[in-house]
Amino acid sequence: MPPLTVTDLFRFPVKSLRGHALDHAAIGPRGIDGDRRWMLIDQIGRFLTRREVPEMALFGVELDHDGLLIRHPVHGSCRILRPEKNAANINVTIWGDSVRVRATDDASAAYLSHALGRSVRLVYQGDETIRPVDPTFAAPGDQVSLSDGFPLLLVTKESLDALNAALAEPVAMARFRPNIVVTGADAWREDHWRRIRIGTVTLRLPKPCSRCIITTQDPMSGSREHGNEPLSTLLRIGRMGKGGVMFGQNAIPENSGTITTGDRIDILEEGASNLR
Repeated sequence: MPPLTVTDLFRFPVKSLRGHALDHAAIGPRGIDGDRRWMLIDQIGRFLTRREVPEMALFGVELDHDGLLIRHPVHGSCRILRPEKNAANINVTIWGDSVRVRATDDASAAYLSHALGRSVRLVYQGDETIRPVDPTFAAPGDQVSLSDGFPLLLVTKESLDALNAALAEPVAMARFRPNIVVTGADAWREDHWRRIRIGTVTLRLPKPCSRCIITTQDPMSGSREHGNEPLSTLLRIGRMGKGGVMFGQNAIPENSGTITTGDRIDILEEGASNLR
C-alpha cells in the first residue's frame, strides 16, 4: 500500500454552489480559508441548499480578495463585493443554529432571485461571528463556518472505489463535496482514525458524515438520473450509522497551517469504527 497522501483539496465559497480545486489550502479554526463563508437564504432567513433548490448546482463561483464572481450558464455573471462590517446584519437559521451574518446588496439579490425563480439573498459570515461546533463532538473553542456542522470533510479514494464497485453506474468524488481527498488507505479505514496530521496541521475526526439527497444529484446540473443512488447502495453495503447513511469523516483543525496536495498523512490516534 502506498503512503497516505493528500491527492485533492477543494473549497466551496458559497454553501451548496459549485466549488473549485486548490493546490494548497490555508487552514484556520473554521477549516479552509474562504470555505462556506457565504450562503443563500430565503425570505424568512432560512438557509437554502441544493436539497430544496437543485438548480443551485448550475452556479460557478470564483473567490478573490474582496468578494465573489458568480457565473450562470443562462443568466450570465454577477460580481459581488464582500459586505463590510457596517453592512446590514441579520440573524439567519442553519439547522438549529441562529447565526449573525452580513447581508449583500440588492443587486446581487436581484440577480440570484431571477436566476433561481424565487426570492433569495446572499449573506456572508464575518470574522466577528463565531459559530460553535456541536458541543457533543467538539472541544472548547471549536468553531465552524456556514457548513452543515463541521469545518472540514475528509474522504478516501479507496472508499469511493469500494462504493463504485458496488454501484451499477459509478459516481465521481464531486458528489460528496469533500475538502480533503486522501489515498493510500484500505477502504473505510478512515472510520477508525481519531487524530491525524497533514503537514503541520493536526485534525480530529469526531464522527462520520451523514449524507443527504445532494449526493444523488449530478454535481454540475442538480439533476437526478439514477434515483436514490448512491444512497441506496451505501445502505445496502452497511454504511448506516447513528444519524443516517455515512460516507467520509468530519474533521476539526487543532491548529492553523497549510495543507498541500502531495502531503503525507500521519495517523496519530485510532480506535474502534465510529460507524455506529
